[in-house]
Amino acid sequence: MKFLLKFFGYLFGIGAVCFLVAAAGGAWYLSTITKDLPDYTALKNYEPPVMTRVHAADGSLIAEYAKQRRMFLPIQGIPDLVKDAFISAEDKNFYHHPGIDITGVARAIVVNLRNKLSGNDRRPVGASTITQQVAKNFLLTNEVSYERKIKEAILALRIEDAYSKDKILELYLNEIYLGMGAYGVAGASLLYFDKSVHELTIAEAAYLAALPKGPNNYNPFRHPKAAIERRNWVIDRMVENGYVKPEDGEKAKAEPLKVTPRETGAQLFASEYFAEEVRRELKDMYGDDRLYNGGLSVRSTLDPKMQAEARKSLMDGLVKFDREHGTWRGPVDHVDVNAGEWGGLVGKVEKLNDVPEWQLAVVLDVNADQATIGIQPERLASGKLSTDRERGHIDFSEIKWVRRVKDGTSSVKGADDVLKVGDVVYVERIPDPAGGTSKAWMLRQVPEVSGAIVAMDPFTGRVLAMVGGFSYDQSEFNRATQAYRQPGSSFKPFVYSAALDNGYTPSSVVMDAPISVEQAGGEVWQPQNYGRKYYGPSTLRTGIEKSRNVMTVRLAQDMGMPLVAEYARRFGIYDKMLPVLSMALGAGETTVLRMTTAYSMIANGGRKVTPTLIDRIQDRYGRTIYKHDARECDGCDATDWHGQDEPKLVDNREQVLDPMTAYQITSMMEGVVQRGTATSVRAVGRPIAGKTGTTNDERDAWFMGFSPNLTVGVFVGYDTPRSMGRSGTGGHVAAPIFTEFMKQALADKPAVEFRVPPGINLIPINSRTGLRAAAGAPGTILEAFKPGTAPPDNYSIIGYQDEMGQPREVTPEADRAIMTGTGGLY
Repeated sequence: MKFLLKFFGYLFGIGAVCFLVAAAGGAWYLSTITKDLPDYTALKNYEPPVMTRVHAADGSLIAEYAKQRRMFLPIQGIPDLVKDAFISAEDKNFYHHPGIDITGVARAIVVNLRNKLSGNDRRPVGASTITQQVAKNFLLTNEVSYERKIKEAILALRIEDAYSKDKILELYLNEIYLGMGAYGVAGASLLYFDKSVHELTIAEAAYLAALPKGPNNYNPFRHPKAAIERRNWVIDRMVENGYVKPEDGEKAKAEPLKVTPRETGAQLFASEYFAEEVRRELKDMYGDDRLYNGGLSVRSTLDPKMQAEARKSLMDGLVKFDREHGTWRGPVDHVDVNAGEWGGLVGKVEKLNDVPEWQLAVVLDVNADQATIGIQPERLASGKLSTDRERGHIDFSEIKWVRRVKDGTSSVKGADDVLKVGDVVYVERIPDPAGGTSKAWMLRQVPEVSGAIVAMDPFTGRVLAMVGGFSYDQSEFNRATQAYRQPGSSFKPFVYSAALDNGYTPSSVVMDAPISVEQAGGEVWQPQNYGRKYYGPSTLRTGIEKSRNVMTVRLAQDMGMPLVAEYARRFGIYDKMLPVLSMALGAGETTVLRMTTAYSMIANGGRKVTPTLIDRIQDRYGRTIYKHDARECDGCDATDWHGQDEPKLVDNREQVLDPMTAYQITSMMEGVVQRGTATSVRAVGRPIAGKTGTTNDERDAWFMGFSPNLTVGVFVGYDTPRSMGRSGTGGHVAAPIFTEFMKQALADKPAVEFRVPPGINLIPINSRTGLRAAAGAPGTILEAFKPGTAPPDNYSIIGYQDEMGQPREVTPEADRAIMTGTGGLY
C-alpha cells in the first residue's frame, strides 16, 4: 500500500512538472504569436473601398465606377431577412457565443482527425464564426495553417470584447466577397438581381448567403445545380432557426434561380460619351483612388430624355448623309454558312451594343429581288447564345439607296449586286403596320462620317446632353470635347459682336467686293465668298445672314485683329488666337463644347458661363465637397419669415458682352434662320437664332444655335479631315440635325420670344442699304439700335475710300464702279 502511494506520488509529481512545462510552453507560444497581431482597434475607423455612382439630373443612375463593387450600408439599413439568411448560413449562434463557437471547433477537430487518420487529403475543415471571418478578412491573410487559426481565434475574442455584435455584423456584411466582382450585400444585390437589398425575396437573400463558402462553386451560370442546392440548404437553415415559416420556405425552394447580372458600364441609355467625360473630370479632380474607392455620389447635369433625343438626331443625320452618298463599303464580316450552323457563326461576330435599333444578320440566300437573312441570336445572361433562330428578308426596295459598291460594281440593279451569301450586315426591322413582328428588314451601314452634338442651359453652363459620335462601342473618341476642328463661319458672330461692341451698328455698311491681303513673307491672300460672287455694299446684318466671307475680312481689318482675338479669348473659343485675318473666318481649331459655351454667352445676355457636366459631388458620408453653382444667395439662410423680401441670388459673373450687343447679334442671327443660310431651321417653329459654318473643301460642317433657354451645337465631319462633297455644308448637313433635335427638345415647352433688354430702340430701316425707312415700306425691317445710335440718312462704306483714306460718297455710278473693279478699293 505504501509502495502504491509512493508510486502515485511520483506519477503526480511528474504529471505536475509536465503540466507546468506544457503550460509554460503554451504561454510562451501564445506570447510569441500574439506579440505581432494586428491592431484590432483599427476596425473602428475602417473605411471600405466603396464604388462611385454618377446620377442624372432626375436621379436616375448613369454609371458606377469601382475596383470592388461595394456600397456600404449601416447595419440599420440592412433588412432582417438578409441578416437572418447570413447568420443561418454562416454562424447560427452568432448572437450567443463570445467570438468562438466551442461546439463548432470540437466538431471541426473530430472531422479533421478522421480525415488525417484515413489518409484523406481534403482541405482542413474550419469552424469560423462570423467574428473570426471579420478577423481574417480585415486583419489576417488566407494562409491555411493552425497558427493562423489560433491568431484568428484570439483576435475574435478581442474584437467581441471591443465591439457590439451589430457592429461586427455590419463589418462582415459590407466586406464579404460574393463573386462576380461584388463585395458586400448591397453591391451583390445590385449585381446579381439588379435590385436593392430591401427588395430581395427569401430565395434571393438565401442565394447571396450561400456564396461566401465559395462564390465560384455556386456560380449561377457555370454551376446552376450546385447553386440551387446550396441556396435551398440555406433556406432550410432559415426555417430551422425560426426566421422563415415552413410553407414560405418550401415556396422559396421551388423558385428558379433568376439571376440577371447588372451591366458594369454606363447604366443609362445613350449616356456613354457623357459618362466617360464625367469619369475623366472626376479622375482629374480627385485621382484614381478616390474615384474608384471613395464612394463619391455625383449628381450630373444630364437630362436623360434630351440625351436620347440628341443621340437619335445625330445618328439619323449621319446615316442620312451616308445614304445620300450611296456607296456600299461592304459587309461587317463574312462567314461560310456551309461550314456550320449559321446562328453560331453569326453569333461570334461582335456588334455595336449601343445601337439597339440595329441587329447583325447573315445573308442565307440572295437574288435580284430579295435577300433572305438569319438574325444574330440573342446572347443570354449566362453568356451563351439563345437556341432560337429568326429569319427575315430584305427587299431590293430597301437596298436601292446603294448606287455603287466600293471597289466593285458601279451599277446596282439588284440585291445580289450588293450582298453575297455569308455576308454579315447590319439590318433594322421595318415596323409592322398591324403591330405584329415584321419579317421585313432594311439594310444599314455604319456611317464613315461622324460628328457631335451638345445641348446646354445658356444661363448656367449645365450640359444637358452630349453625344460624341455615332457609337461609343465603335469609337470612344469624344468629338464634342476632344476633336479640335475649324468652326468656319460659325465663328463670325464673335467678329460681328466685337464690332457692335465698339461703335458699329447692324446697319453699318461693309463692302462686299474682291480684296487682296498681303501676308507675312509677301504672299497675297484673296478670300472669296462661298458662291464666289460679290454683292457690293451690304449691311452687317446681311453679312451675317448670308455668311459673306469678304465682308467679314474687311470688318476685321477695319477693327484690327487684336480686338477680335481678345473677344475670342473672352468667350473661351481659343486660349490664344493668332491675330491674322484668316482667323476671322474660323481658321483656328476649337471644340463643339467650347463653341456651345460661347454661343450660350450671347444667348444669356453676355454673362460668362463655365460649362459643367457636374452639379454637385458628395463624399461617402453625404457631405457636399463640390458645387458648380457658385452664386451667393442673399437671405437663403433665414430660419423664419418676418415680412422680409424673398431671397435673391447674387450673380457676380463677368459680363463679357454688353447685353444690348448680345441682343443685336441675336437678332441678326435670327435673320440667318429667317432669310439666310439656315432657312431649313424655320421648321422648328420657335424663335431660333443661329449660324452655319462650313470650312474649305467642306471638311467641317457646323450649326450653332439657340432658343431663349437652350443652346445647341452640332458638328459633322470625317475623323481624318477630308471633303464631304459640295453638299457637305453646315446648312445641308448640320442644320437638319439641329432642327430635328430642337423639335423634340422644345415640343412640350411654350414658345418664348428673345428677351429685349431695356434701352434698345427698334427702328425701321431698308434691309439692303441700312438707311432709315418708312415703316411698312417694301424691303423694310425693324433693326435694334443702342441708345445714342440710329440708322444714317446716308452712309459710308467700310472698305471703300478715296486715295486719302476718306469715305467716298456712294451713288449708283459708284456702286457700278465698285462691282467692275474700277472704284478705287483699298
